[in-house]
Amino acid sequence: MEKYQKIEKIGEGSYGIVFKAQNRTTSEIVALKRIRLDNEDEGVPCTAIREISLLKELKHPNIIALNDVLHTEKKLTLVFEYMDSDLKKFMDICGGDLDTFTIKHLLYQLLCGVEYVHKNKILHRDLKPQNLLISKKGELKITDFGLARTSSVPVSSYSHEVVTLWYRAPDILMGSRKYSEDIDMWSVGCVFGEMVTARPMFPGTSVADELLRIFKVLGTPIDETILKSLDTKNPSNYESSLSPHLDIASVG
Repeated sequence: MEKYQKIEKIGEGSYGIVFKAQNRTTSEIVALKRIRLDNEDEGVPCTAIREISLLKELKHPNIIALNDVLHTEKKLTLVFEYMDSDLKKFMDICGGDLDTFTIKHLLYQLLCGVEYVHKNKILHRDLKPQNLLISKKGELKITDFGLARTSSVPVSSYSHEVVTLWYRAPDILMGSRKYSEDIDMWSVGCVFGEMVTARPMFPGTSVADELLRIFKVLGTPIDETILKSLDTKNPSNYESSLSPHLDIASVG
């Protein structure tokens, strides 16, 4: 860590702490994502391994750049290019008053980044304003690939515990474990709507509430669509998360 001088803490989460720092040699400003290695038996978290492996391969103007990885016995630090803010903070600062040009400019960059990710057969699985970083120049870059996975690797099913609730597609909310790039595109649509309306599109408080909010705006899916989406072999995967009082047929 002697290579970098910490300036200030800019974020903290279950993964660890993020610092703004400066390269002592080049004076370059970077972001240090320090990941806690509390459990000696488990070693490096799988989310960190996944993020490192993917970002070493992904090189695009709208994808955050991983510059270096520093590993000691007790700490793992990822060195990223520094970005001034994220879309959530940017929208809060603007008071939700984003002009049409800014919205189009940011959405275009988001779509370019997502297209590149999908062309490389990767699903991000956690697109939300907090994971979209913005520079003072108006550059947007996708970050946090801890939940991402390669879609080209054959698996019987994916986890449905992905994507922050407000940006989660209906089929995942209903227990589907078989999905593709469409789950990222749903999240993109939610982010776009939030930029336009200055509020989250579907701010649900639970899985059942999230579904109700979506159905009230978009209507209910037809029976055939529901059957294709549900994990019919393991209905317990989604039944337990739905309210016993949720009458889908009455919503619309």
